[in-house]
Amino acid sequence: MRHTGDIKVLYVHNERGPKLGYSEASGVRIVHSDGLAFKSHSGDEELLPYEDWRLAPEARAKDLASRMTIEQIAGLMLYSSHQAIPGNQGWFPAHYGGQDFAVSGADSADLSDEQMAFLANDHIRHLLITRIESPETAARWNNNIQAYAESLDWGIPANNSSDPRHSSDASKEFNAGAGGTISMWPESMGLAATFDPETARKFGEVAALEYRALGLATALSPQIDIATDPRWFRFGMTFGEDPRLAADMAQAYIDGFQTSEGEAEIADGWGYDSVNAMVKHWPGGGSGEAGRDAHFGYGKYAVYPGNNFEEHLIPFTEGAFRLSGRTGQASAVMPYYTISVGQDPIGGEDVGNAYSSYLIQELLREKYGYDGVVCTDWGIVADEGEDITRLFPGGRCWGVEEGYTVAERHYKLLMAGIDQFGGSNEPAPVLEAYRIGVQKHGEAFMRRRFEQSAARLLLNMFRLGLFENPYVQQQETAVRVGSPAFMEHGYQAQLKSIVLLKNERALPLAKRQTVYIPRRSLPADTDWMGIPLPPSEEFPIRLDVVKKYFELTDDPDKADFALVCIESPRSTKGYSKADAEAGGNGYVPISLQYRPYTAEHAREESLAGDPRDVLNRSYRGKTVTVSNASDLDLVVRTKRLMNGKPVVVSMLLSNPAVMAELEPEADAIIAHFGVQDQAILDIVSGAFEPQALLPFQMPASMKTVETQLEDIPHDMEAYVDSAGRAYDFAYGLNWKGVIQDARAVKYKR
Repeated sequence: MRHTGDIKVLYVHNERGPKLGYSEASGVRIVHSDGLAFKSHSGDEELLPYEDWRLAPEARAKDLASRMTIEQIAGLMLYSSHQAIPGNQGWFPAHYGGQDFAVSGADSADLSDEQMAFLANDHIRHLLITRIESPETAARWNNNIQAYAESLDWGIPANNSSDPRHSSDASKEFNAGAGGTISMWPESMGLAATFDPETARKFGEVAALEYRALGLATALSPQIDIATDPRWFRFGMTFGEDPRLAADMAQAYIDGFQTSEGEAEIADGWGYDSVNAMVKHWPGGGSGEAGRDAHFGYGKYAVYPGNNFEEHLIPFTEGAFRLSGRTGQASAVMPYYTISVGQDPIGGEDVGNAYSSYLIQELLREKYGYDGVVCTDWGIVADEGEDITRLFPGGRCWGVEEGYTVAERHYKLLMAGIDQFGGSNEPAPVLEAYRIGVQKHGEAFMRRRFEQSAARLLLNMFRLGLFENPYVQQQETAVRVGSPAFMEHGYQAQLKSIVLLKNERALPLAKRQTVYIPRRSLPADTDWMGIPLPPSEEFPIRLDVVKKYFELTDDPDKADFALVCIESPRSTKGYSKADAEAGGNGYVPISLQYRPYTAEHAREESLAGDPRDVLNRSYRGKTVTVSNASDLDLVVRTKRLMNGKPVVVSMLLSNPAVMAELEPEADAIIAHFGVQDQAILDIVSGAFEPQALLPFQMPASMKTVETQLEDIPHDMEAYVDSAGRAYDFAYGLNWKGVIQDARAVKYKR
């Protein structure tokens, strides 16, 4: 079955029930009972229980799970590798009719050969979507894949999903829906900086409506690990270091995503406006030793020198699992890659979190009563690669690198309580894991175990009405996604997320003054995936946007003030191949300062290590320099050129920064977490008064960074600026001075 262009979707309206959508080419029949219409996939007039929308979603899920073959359930347990729309824009080869997709004449919304094969042959129904050509193309592609899935056994729809996709593009000026792509919001850390859970709830509500219009039914978010080590490169993707703030933000964010109201509700808060939230990363991944990250072999260990494991659970147990809305709890959970060292009091296993029966079965399932889907992070079952600094090729099977086949890893995950394998398109090892289980426990036991996971996975589809109508209407998608109202909500959130750190009689600045904006130079670098980045020299803010606020000059002598746009220090990720090749252990510091840093206060012995690799991962005495040290040079040079006139620094924060080098050189400092240029200028010009607060501490020095404990929040000495103000958690300025409102009182430690 091949779809080209737009398929024809037929609709049947029930006066006392849901609207049914189906493809005329899929083989679906409409049957009637008690004057009501239902979709039937059996080819006759029989209405099976899972097809009866009058039944509870739980009953329907269990009925269908009992009918599926083990091969079909194995496919349901897989979460696809990254897929793009069109297929040739992704990470993996794509073909159409046996030809390369790009030259085949395929429509952008057509399914690739690979997608059709894994749907039909491997029974995969959960897809992770990355790049999208346009909302309209996404809508058409969704309808194509749903029609094809509907034509296959049981008519199980595709559960399309996405990582966060609403981040602000700083190169775009806010203009009510310009481009119509999707509404733009601050990163999660920016939402946290508002200290306003209602802003997070509004984001969830808007994002869910846009997701459903794009054909997306699951969000692989939010990331609610408490960021207790300031060096972690995923720091800025969290809600900060405070467990109470993170719990409140998580609760509101998930309520916004999952809750349907009014006619859109099917039952218990779930419905046609709902999007499943896959919260991550259980039991918290923010305490990687020395700030290293477990995407890489050198960062596989999470450590708890402060014996503070329990506090990392709070955003889950008090937030994601205790929603204020009727859906009750996040519908899915993703454990992190890390080995949570020393946190299994029963079996004593130091294995990756998903492999840990204690963390998943005893703690998550039994102690906290979580019965939703548990899906592994991506790529944890493949063998470890030889190069521990690269993502691909190679898996992240931490703790089970040796002594296990790929199938045996799947079996261990199943026995630990895992339902789904992230980033895997291979059903063969799942089926082999089933056979291993049959040998150990018998056929009946393993059949029950597979049905248990299948029912959980199917429930997340039934609750959203995907079996009744998985289709979207292209015209509605074009109107809804990136609508003016949604763009405005996102822009207001951006404004509310910008923190004013310093203001020595500099801001606000009246419009039409003359501004000097220096170019920003960066050397060649690599991104976190190891992809080379070329050197650059360019203006860090759009000048056409600036001209709507101020006059521009390239002569500092003619300027009234300077605006310098920089980023927080870009450091190593904690490992250097060059150091290893020179005879060292490979481990180096992660620096949060611009000038060269020597780790004089680092531990002499690491807390965790691996005799197969490096047992002592200490980097004491080693020196590193961040790749954007030129940002500090730019501020210092501009300060000199301005000869006493105000220097305003706009700083994009991915991590906390040591401000001692920078702060004395600036008259005003605004910190943000990813906003559009216009939002920065609205603050500078006084069109919006700052109201955000720091959701973390800014360290006084790298010494306090090195001596803090990876698992403890709020345990650094905060930087104190030249005006005597500490850049501590919940600190921020407005035009009048330090903010001391109800938010600061509620959350400040």
